[in-house]
Amino acid sequence: MSTNPQTAGYKATITYPSDTELVITREFQAPRQLVWEAATRPEHVRRWYGAGQGNFTVCDIDLRVGGRWHYVIEADGVEHSWSGEYREIEEPSRLVTTEGYDPIPGASYLSTWTLDERDGVTTMRTHLQYDSTQARDGHVGSGMEPGMNASLDALEALLRGLQSA
Repeated sequence: MSTNPQTAGYKATITYPSDTELVITREFQAPRQLVWEAATRPEHVRRWYGAGQGNFTVCDIDLRVGGRWHYVIEADGVEHSWSGEYREIEEPSRLVTTEGYDPIPGASYLSTWTLDERDGVTTMRTHLQYDSTQARDGHVGSGMEPGMNASLDALEALLRGLQSA
């Protein structure tokens, strides 16, 4: 298993358990149920996903096994669209979904998201399984890491706000 050496300054860590996988880990000073709600309710997702990099025009979440999700953000005149299908849902601890960037057909992967809480701190682990090393490395090389960290920082700020409300 290797770790990305360029994560300095980021709160999330990325490890590479195999040639076709990566695991993102991040802690939040918030209860697991609140993190779950912030990541599965459209009114919250709109406030952190994409970290304000554009206008969130679509945030559809049909949170049930077989249901679909779809997000569209318009930035600098370009629409960025992501979507997937929910495969497993175990609220508030586990979510398995397909995930892909819609403009690149066939560039989807399986995402297994787990939340573990201890003493009010929730550890989020996102395990991404790709069809090939090329697909994984293409995703990582697309600039995914800075954007992902910005989104997770925005999620952290949202969680702080929700707890103080």
